Formats: sequence, structure tokens, C-alpha cells
Amino acid sequence: MKTKLAKRFKKAVGDIDRGKTYELPEAVELVKKTATAKFDESIDIAIKLGVDPKKSDQMVRGTVTLPNGTGKDVRVLVLCKPPKDEEAKAAGADYVGFEEYIEKIQNGWTDIDVVIATPDVMGQVGKLGRILGTRGLMPNPKSGTVTMNVAEAVREVKAGRISVRVDKGGVLHGIVGKASFDKDKLVENVESFIASINRMRPPAVKGNFIKSITLSSTMGPGVRVDVATLAGKR
Repeated sequence: MKTKLAKRFKKAVGDIDRGKTYELPEAVELVKKTATAKFDESIDIAIKLGVDPKKSDQMVRGTVTLPNGTGKDVRVLVLCKPPKDEEAKAAGADYVGFEEYIEKIQNGWTDIDVVIATPDVMGQVGKLGRILGTRGLMPNPKSGTVTMNVAEAVREVKAGRISVRVDKGGVLHGIVGKASFDKDKLVENVESFIASINRMRPPAVKGNFIKSITLSSTMGPGVRVDVATLAGKR
């Protein structure tokens, strides 16, 4: 099995000039071409930012809404009390409740992708910080996951809103769709993602904010995008 994977990856790499940066449409075509796994691979984006994450005034964190969604079935838990529970259920939340889910999470259950909570329950939700925080699931007002408008939050997350945060290496990662998406839809998602990140630029950052952009499929090699051609999205 490893040999087959190695051959497939080697062939995919052969289709890419590793010393070249590609304009976005061509980069997307190459990523789709090299996504040859037997499942519908996710298309990932990695953006190297000109920030120092160790400095609080250069932290980049927020939400991105993709016009064509991520292609992923997002499992949403809403922690709230009545009558907000009915609003969350009507909006399409997968799991809704409070005390029973607090207990389940304390016992190790984290079979979810996003947790939304109302402000009035955050005192108790905060006790789950060690479990949810390490998995990137802790509700946060900056990501729109602590809100009284749970119905809108659920709909936005289901439609393609994702939370992003720069890592300690100054790189920001995200999903911009699936290999099965039409090229134009992926291009539109990437452009929207980059525009959203640009709006998060901290005032303290000097020089180029976006240093490099790389696209890849789940099992494929990275394709470098020509940042200069995306000046309007920067």
C-alpha cells in the first residue's frame, strides 16, 4: 500500500514545477489534477503571514465565510438553555442541549466540528477549556460562536463559515473546498478566503502581510500561488 501511495505521489509531484509560482486558476487546476485518491479530497490553503504570533498585537484570528462552502458536513453542537434550544434545532444544529452535553464532553466525547454557546452558559462551558481548547472547539466571541443569535450562527457555520487562527510559525491554515468542486468555485473560495484574511491584518504589522500561499489536496503535493497576481485580494 505504501509503495502505491509513493508512486502516486511521485507522479503528482512530476506534474508540478516546484520552483515556480502559479497564477491562481492554474494552481487550482494542478491541485485538482493531482488529487487522485479514491475519496473526495479536501483542498487546503496555507498562508505564510508577515507577523510575529508571539506578540499579542500581531495575532491573526477570526472567521472566513466561503461563498461555495467547504463541501464538508459540519457537525454542530449548540450549548444553550430553553427557549434557544428550539431555535438551534430549527436552524439545523446536529446536537442541542446543555447539562447532558457538558457531562458527555467531560467524559471525553468530542465527536463534533463546531461548538456554539450562548453567553449565559459560558461560565460552565469554560470548565471544559482543557478538553475543547486543545481541539480548537472552545466557543469564542471573536469567532462568532458565543452568541444569543444561535440560529444565525448555526446557518452560517453550515453554509461554510470557518474559524482560522495563525499558528506559532506564522502560518494560517484552512479548507477552501473539495477536489470535486468546479475550478471556478474553488477559485472564488480562495479569493474570498484571502480577502477575509487581509481584513484581519493587525495595524502593528509592517511590510507585506501575505508572504506566500500554497494550495494542496489532502493526499497531494503543495502548489505555490503567485501572490503578486492576487494584489487586488491582498
